[in-house]
Amino acid sequence: MSVPISYSIRNLAARRLTTALTVGGMALVVFVFATVLMLEEGLRSTLVTTGAYDNAMVTRRSAGAEVQSIVDREQAAVVEMRPEVALDGSGTRLVSKETVVLISLNKRESDKPSNIVIRGIGGQGWALRPQARLVAGRMFRPGSSEIVAGRSIGRRFVGAGIGEQLRFGMRDWTVVGHFDAGGSGFDSEIWGDADQLMQAFRRTSYSVVLLRLRGADDFDALKGALEADPRLTVEVKRESVFYAEQSEVLANFIRILGLTLSIIFSTGAVIGAMITMYAAVANRTAEIGTLRALGFRSRSILWAFLLESLCMGALGGALGLALASFMQQVSFSTMNFQTFSELAFSFTLTPRIVLSAMLFALVMGLLGGFLPALRAARLKVVDALRAA
Repeated sequence: MSVPISYSIRNLAARRLTTALTVGGMALVVFVFATVLMLEEGLRSTLVTTGAYDNAMVTRRSAGAEVQSIVDREQAAVVEMRPEVALDGSGTRLVSKETVVLISLNKRESDKPSNIVIRGIGGQGWALRPQARLVAGRMFRPGSSEIVAGRSIGRRFVGAGIGEQLRFGMRDWTVVGHFDAGGSGFDSEIWGDADQLMQAFRRTSYSVVLLRLRGADDFDALKGALEADPRLTVEVKRESVFYAEQSEVLANFIRILGLTLSIIFSTGAVIGAMITMYAAVANRTAEIGTLRALGFRSRSILWAFLLESLCMGALGGALGLALASFMQQVSFSTMNFQTFSELAFSFTLTPRIVLSAMLFALVMGLLGGFLPALRAARLKVVDALRAA
C-alpha cells in the first residue's frame, strides 16, 4: 500500500516556516548556479554570433587573437585573388583587409580606463557583416579621420558619442555614427578606414583578411591551398569558429569559478534540507508508527519523505530560476582574456540552463532528504507507537 502524494504535500504546508526557509536557501543556490550558466552562455552566444559560417578569416599562423596577427600586403593580395572568394553583383571580390589595434578609453561613470578594439575595415567590411547596421549618425568617409562606434561603446565611454572626438594614433578622430551589431562582439568595437588607421599607427601590414566563400564546400579547398603555400605563413578558419574559440578561456574561468561557488553553497543548502527533514521525522515518529500499523510498507514511508524533500527542491529550483530570469535585463562587461579588450554581453537563459538548474535543485532535495527518509523507513512499529 502506497502513501498518497497529498500526504507529503500537506506536511510541507503544515511546516510553513521551516519549509520556506529551506526552499529559500535552495533558491539562492539555484540562482547562483543559473546565473553562472547564463553568464557563460551569454559570453559564448555573443562571440559565436560575431562570426558568419560562410566567412573565412586568414590570420598569421599560431596567432591567438587578431591583435597578435600580421598579414603583409603581398600575402593579403595572394589571399584576395583565390578563386574560392565570392563576388558581389558588380564583380567585386568580397574581401576586407583589416587592421586591429587596442586603445585605452575611460568609462563615463567611473572614469576608469579599459582596452577597446579599433578595427580598420576595407571597402567590403560592412557587406561581410550584415548583422551590423547604423542606428544613429552616418557612415565614416573612406580616407578621412572619421570613425563609427558600437552603440554600447558610445554609451559607456568618454568621447565615443556622436560628434565627440577621440585622440589616438597621434590624431583626432571624429565619431560620426553608432552601429548595432545585433548583440555580437562587434558592439564593443570602433570602426574606421583601414588605410587611415594603418598610417596613424605606422603599420605596414594588415592584421587579418576576411572574405566571403563562394560556396559552402570551398572552405577546405581554400584552407588547404593557403596553408600549404610556401609563400604564406597563415592560418585559415571559419569566422564563426575563430570567434567561438575567443570565448574559451574566459568561459572556462567563469564556469569553474561559478561551479565551485555553487558546490560550496549547495552543501549548506543540503545540510539545511537534511536538518528540516530530520526534524520532521522526529516530530512525526508516532505518525510513522501509525502508518506502519495500518499496513503501509517501509518503502512507502521512504518514498513519502523523499517526495517531501524533492518537492522542496523543485520549489527552490523554480524560485531560483524566476529570480535568475530577471538577470536577462542586465548587461555585463569584462575583459576578454584572449584579446585583453573590453567585451559587453548579457545574461542568456536557455532551455538547457532551465533543465540543468531544475536537475541541480532536485539533486539537492534528494541528497538532503535521503538519510532522514531512510531513518523514517527503518523505524520499528512498536518503538514508533511507544513514542506516542
